[in-house]
Amino acid sequence: MACSISDIRAARERIAPYVVLTPLLRTVALDSALGCEVYVKAECMQITGAFKIRGAMNKALTLTPEQLAKGIVAASSGNHGRGISYAAKLLGARATIVMPRTSPQVKIEAIRSLGAEVILCDAPERFRIAEEVCAERGATMVPPFNDEDVMAGQGTVGLEIMEQAPEVDTVIVPVSGGGLIGGMSTAIKALAPGVRVYGAEPAAMPRYSQSLAAGKPVTVSYKATIADALAAQTPGAKCFPCVTSHVDGFAAVDDAYILKGMKLLLTEGKILAEPSSCIGLGALLQGLLPVRKGNKVCLVLSGGSVGLDQLRVLEDVTL
Repeated sequence: MACSISDIRAARERIAPYVVLTPLLRTVALDSALGCEVYVKAECMQITGAFKIRGAMNKALTLTPEQLAKGIVAASSGNHGRGISYAAKLLGARATIVMPRTSPQVKIEAIRSLGAEVILCDAPERFRIAEEVCAERGATMVPPFNDEDVMAGQGTVGLEIMEQAPEVDTVIVPVSGGGLIGGMSTAIKALAPGVRVYGAEPAAMPRYSQSLAAGKPVTVSYKATIADALAAQTPGAKCFPCVTSHVDGFAAVDDAYILKGMKLLLTEGKILAEPSSCIGLGALLQGLLPVRKGNKVCLVLSGGSVGLDQLRVLEDVTL
């Protein structure tokens, strides 16, 4: 059963003591470069540095004391793992996070600092290894996206956007497995059916673009991308129906334009966000979405977990 607007509203009540209402900013300085009236939902300023705490906390709060006592396991490229580690620490549970060894060091260190065990592996193996850890320990797996409670938690971002900026007519969401856009699009279309919702995913791994063309979830090959937080190979089976019902289209964005978006956001917008968060700016710079002057477009800045070493690549990026 896919998540509903009532599930998302219940999630907001449940997680309210543990998350912050992130700012929604009208960033006029970006208008000319992106060709529309630009707003940003700054989840890069969320507790743990990304929206992922919303779904992680919502799921963790549904677990029984017995489940918490046996621990929580997650496969993650970083932000979900940090959210789970934070939730587990608050609830007195042990967290084990299985991560690609190519994850940015800033994300690995942030998870370890919360007391979680980190297991590093090749990226395509992280879900299999996490399942094995769960089986060995009797622990509970909290998926990064393919779960109704996780998706409902992420959907609270959509509720906030519609309350903070009801004038917005378009929302662009970074996409990996589909938990964020599945939950957000469900909330937005329930509250404002006329608002357009678009997904932006890496061109290196266009799992939703290909799946929508095929009419069913398909798996793409794992390829390196600067958008390390958007590395799912297959749409979540529980996310896909929400996405097909509510999302108006997808853009498969080249890494070069993701970096251009990151540099534009930092230099002109004065906001620092990780590359994956800047994929919506990249989609507009690449001309992949039907956005026009006068459209009021909200870009979801999904996370801000970026190290100083990652900023050096921006020196050679031209706008």
